[in-house]
Amino acid sequence: MCPDEGRQACAPRRSRVKALIVTGDDFGFAQPINEAIERAHRDGILTTASLMVGASAAQDAIARARRLPSLKVGLHLVLVEGRPVANPSEVPDLVDGAGEFSTHLVRTGIRFFFQPRVRCQLAREIRAQFETFHRTGLKLDHVNAHNHMHVHPTVLGLILEIGREYGLRAVRVPYEPLFPSLRATSNRPLSRVLSWAVLWPWIQLMRLRLRLAGLASNDFVFGLHDSGHVTAHLLNRFLRSLPHGVTEIYCHPAVRRCAEIDRSMPDYEPELEYHALISPTVKATVMHCGIRAAGFSDCR
Repeated sequence: MCPDEGRQACAPRRSRVKALIVTGDDFGFAQPINEAIERAHRDGILTTASLMVGASAAQDAIARARRLPSLKVGLHLVLVEGRPVANPSEVPDLVDGAGEFSTHLVRTGIRFFFQPRVRCQLAREIRAQFETFHRTGLKLDHVNAHNHMHVHPTVLGLILEIGREYGLRAVRVPYEPLFPSLRATSNRPLSRVLSWAVLWPWIQLMRLRLRLAGLASNDFVFGLHDSGHVTAHLLNRFLRSLPHGVTEIYCHPAVRRCAEIDRSMPDYEPELEYHALISPTVKATVMHCGIRAAGFSDCR
């Protein structure tokens, strides 16, 4: 995609419709998150959730999803900052002595790329997470990964290879369009520009591989630089800056803080994100701007 959504030569697939996927990530991580996702789908604008199948509250999330047939649920692969679904003895090079994944994203990415034994174990873990999702009986709406690790070429290749066996049809592309993002908020402008420049070639490679594999993806995403801080004010600004095409806004809502959130996301504002999703002003903005609620089934 080009930074200016008006340059049609860069976006041959884009429709003139503004379609919006609103995703709650980390579904299953903690009960307050699960509760927020359920309420935000029933009473707000949330359309989709990304399930962490190995997390401590995953069974609670699955039960809630079964009560909400209109909620689209995808797989949120966890390959860093968490615990494996496979037995730690089967993926020893992916975990530390406590059976935990690494928290060092760059170092982990280098090992995924250059060490064949690590890649073999990575494939084993990705398959285990797909299989665990499959056993829930939920329809697989999409796939993404914690900390966007699915952008990594090795991880993406394994997702494409293994996911085909489990009905994979759509993958999140974490591309935040530069100019609409800058219009929506003046927060951290240099970071947004530098991130866009660094990610641009990887996103193009990712889009090419998804097209060749016949998989769908969103056109844009918002929230990449505001993770954990998508307040009602910011969400309204995102909505007013929404380009034509299918955009995903992802967030991390919770009805209250808990020990798990305090430990892993201490600077996040999950309660504010939850209230943003059910805000009457946000719902009014969606209506006023003619934005259509969507899922990954609307992607091409």
